[in-house]
Amino acid sequence: MSSTPSNSPNSPVSVPAWRPSPLQRTVSVFAVVGIVCLALSDIEISTLDPWTEMGRLALGAVTPDFTATDRVFESFLYTVAFALLGVTIGNVLGMILALAFHWRGVRVGCAVVRAVHELFWALIFLQVIGLTPWAGIFAIAIPYAGIIAKVYAEILEESSTATLRALPPGTSRLSGFLYARLPNVLAHFRSYSLYRLECGLRSSAVLGFIGLPTMGFHLEAAFANGDYSQASALLIVFFAVIASIRIWMRRQLLVPYLLGALWVLPEGFPVAAATAWQFFTHDILPHPLRTGDAMDIQTWLNTWEWLWKLLAEQAMPGLFNTLVLTMLALVATGFLTLVFFPLISPFFTNAAGRAAGHLFLVIARSTPEYVLAYVLLQLLGPSMLPAIIALSVHNAAIIGHLIGRYTQTLAWRADKLRGLNLYFYEVLPQVYRQLLAFLFYRWEVILRETAILGMLGIHTLGFFVDSSFADIRFDRAMVLIAFTACLNIAVDAASRHIRARLRLSTTFTPA
Repeated sequence: MSSTPSNSPNSPVSVPAWRPSPLQRTVSVFAVVGIVCLALSDIEISTLDPWTEMGRLALGAVTPDFTATDRVFESFLYTVAFALLGVTIGNVLGMILALAFHWRGVRVGCAVVRAVHELFWALIFLQVIGLTPWAGIFAIAIPYAGIIAKVYAEILEESSTATLRALPPGTSRLSGFLYARLPNVLAHFRSYSLYRLECGLRSSAVLGFIGLPTMGFHLEAAFANGDYSQASALLIVFFAVIASIRIWMRRQLLVPYLLGALWVLPEGFPVAAATAWQFFTHDILPHPLRTGDAMDIQTWLNTWEWLWKLLAEQAMPGLFNTLVLTMLALVATGFLTLVFFPLISPFFTNAAGRAAGHLFLVIARSTPEYVLAYVLLQLLGPSMLPAIIALSVHNAAIIGHLIGRYTQTLAWRADKLRGLNLYFYEVLPQVYRQLLAFLFYRWEVILRETAILGMLGIHTLGFFVDSSFADIRFDRAMVLIAFTACLNIAVDAASRHIRARLRLSTTFTPA
């Protein structure tokens, strides 16, 4: 029997089996996880007639009431003052920590402080120094220092070191940083500092929901009373402040702004050493240890039983709901970003269209998730749906803005495609990796926000933390906050591992 030679034209062609890339496998896994979480979630609309309330809300949005000018102006001043002071302190501390970020202790410390949300920090400081403005300022400054240290350290790590290697031998580390490293990254530092101030304004506004005198305090009252015109006026002022941040925030005016912020604060620096000592040495100790003998083995057995009951009844159910909600919000954010970024891309819209797109994205990303979720809960009822919408809209607007700006750096082809072909075959393949980089980078942020949305009644970890503070059970609250911090650290580590493995970078130079 004769066989056909392998090099014969009639011999079958060997086609290598298709194997998905690590990037494709990762995206597929997250999509499957999102589908599974959707099946496990509670997303029903429980209000009887949400459309009537939505109509009232829409009417209030187009008929803002600025008559209570004293209230609007006062809350606006406090919101800006808290943000300026908190972000400035956080920036100074973050810069110092970034230079020592290669030390493991610094990295771990930064991971711990940024893993705890500003609202949780505020609840802690309220117990230590009382209802004073500095409780809000410290609540912003502490986690922001950890966040800024991480971001600045990553920017320094990804920046070019060619100028540093060109320095003569014997140059001090300080001189090398000031004259060789800093000029290369200063533009990124300034850009991120401005973005962090925008975040600080949102955080400052939300602090009003726990009693501090910022915009959130009056927003909560307006929504609770159904005064949507008053709420609309407050939000319009807030959006205007954020939209114009690049106009009014100048380096030359920073010192006058900070002095003005200190002058605006209604109280001086609090001195509460005795209260702080009581809180940290007694109030946060587990109840069996406070009431029993620390040298008795039965006390430690009771403490273990107390801890196990807390984990089983609150921490684990809160963890489950937090993770389900986080993954749903992450997947929804990815899909919404695909819709949002063309709104400001020169590939798809003209100048007028991009202006309208920028306005929409400014409003969407400027509205704090907490505020948006609060409004949607009034309209749709208590479920995960309002939180999913709030988290995905807010984060998709942020990432969509960044990707839209990134498309401005892409080269134009003379024979470029049109319409959907342009979107799917030319633009999307070029921005896909950048989109995933930002999406995985926001994973930890989405988790942090998911946890605190429990303070609105959704049974995430924040729900049980808030309940513990309300019941003056600080020992339970601190254990749950520590549990939340560990979860955030784990997700942050997973995010960094995925971005490193897929070689995804969040650094680009905007046009």
